Amino acid sequence: MFFERHESGGETAVLVHIDFPEGPNREDLNEFRELVISAGADPVDLVTTRRPKPDAKTFIGSGKVEEIGHTLRLHGAELVIFNHSLTPSQERNLEKILQCRVLDRTGLILDIFAQRARTHEGKLQVELAQLEYQSTRLVRGWTHLERQKGGIGLRGPGETQLETDRRLLRERVKTIHNRLEKVHAQRDQNRRARKRSDIPTVAIVGYTNAGKSTLFNTLTNADVYAANQLFATLDPTLRRFPVDNLGEVVLADTVGFIRHLPHKLVEAFQATLQEAADADLLMHVIDCAAAERDGNIHQVELVLKEIEADKVPELRVYNKIDLLEHASARIDRDDSGRPVAVWVSAQEGLGLELLNQAIGELLGNELFDKDITLKPADGRLRAILYELGAIRTEHYSENGDMVLRVQMQLQDFKRALARAEIPESRFIEPVKEAWH
Repeated sequence: MFFERHESGGETAVLVHIDFPEGPNREDLNEFRELVISAGADPVDLVTTRRPKPDAKTFIGSGKVEEIGHTLRLHGAELVIFNHSLTPSQERNLEKILQCRVLDRTGLILDIFAQRARTHEGKLQVELAQLEYQSTRLVRGWTHLERQKGGIGLRGPGETQLETDRRLLRERVKTIHNRLEKVHAQRDQNRRARKRSDIPTVAIVGYTNAGKSTLFNTLTNADVYAANQLFATLDPTLRRFPVDNLGEVVLADTVGFIRHLPHKLVEAFQATLQEAADADLLMHVIDCAAAERDGNIHQVELVLKEIEADKVPELRVYNKIDLLEHASARIDRDDSGRPVAVWVSAQEGLGLELLNQAIGELLGNELFDKDITLKPADGRLRAILYELGAIRTEHYSENGDMVLRVQMQLQDFKRALARAEIPESRFIEPVKEAWH
């Protein structure tokens, strides 16, 4: 990478959290601790306070900056992490006063993403987000230039170096954009192929650590990395999954969301998140035992709106019912009887058959479910239907014809007829136009 990530494993860190009133600056303290631990830092102390709004110069105020400095010296810590987004000037001011590295919430999330990315595309996306973030902070390495106003005798080589860094950064960003465009083109081509084959796509979305990858692994017998930590999954994984009365669907496991997900990350992961925007159904996995459950749901809905996936039909999956008292697997339905939520436990395997049923109901709008009669010459169609797993029962009539009970998607049945070179009109009644 152009900007090497600081190795944060084992770094002692002082955490800073401000309890703002409800609003855009408010963050969750428990989630902050989880983020820090996920990054591999060793939190030794927490400095917290209440403020109506951030301080323009240091975000937290001069008195609290002194307290942070004392805490740093007390523990011999080498890093200060804020549970808030800082401006580049606030970050520089704090580093100048505290004489140590200062990291804000955005930088912390970027660091976690840098550790988790595994695929070529994931690494490119993370690096792009890092570069966009660092572009406003380049001056950090050249603070001696702040005294140089550019007059006679004050033009130093440092100015040229800073401009060189900026030019290299712009060139690297351009290179990554070009590489990602090729990856995006391949991903778009794969999506179009799935659309042409009429295989429905179900994208798993949800707040980070809601159990998406565990559910994905349980449903598809995959081995996607799943752990009780934030952002365990960054790279999207696709697997086929058989749904009763429907056939196969494509399940897509996606990156987890988080409140105030940095906009640059949303932009960088646009191709990955496009799996959700182009899906036929969103499976919104929710940690039903989380204290911030409603807030987490709201944050996911905000990101879905940002990536224009808010119009995709959604099924809520309340996961981890094993952590609730008196909770049982069930399907919640709306007034028309349509499934809107399923309560499951991916870890314990509870309610998965109900989830399968709900997906089948939501996607199986055009189900071909009837008896068909085949002549002995129709053996090829019979073989194709068996290959597709669409035959429920079979018996022979007195004259030797085969009577099959077929249950499958109408489009799949039409494709099977085309493969067997049998006209649709033999088994499918044409749609009659209404007279006006």
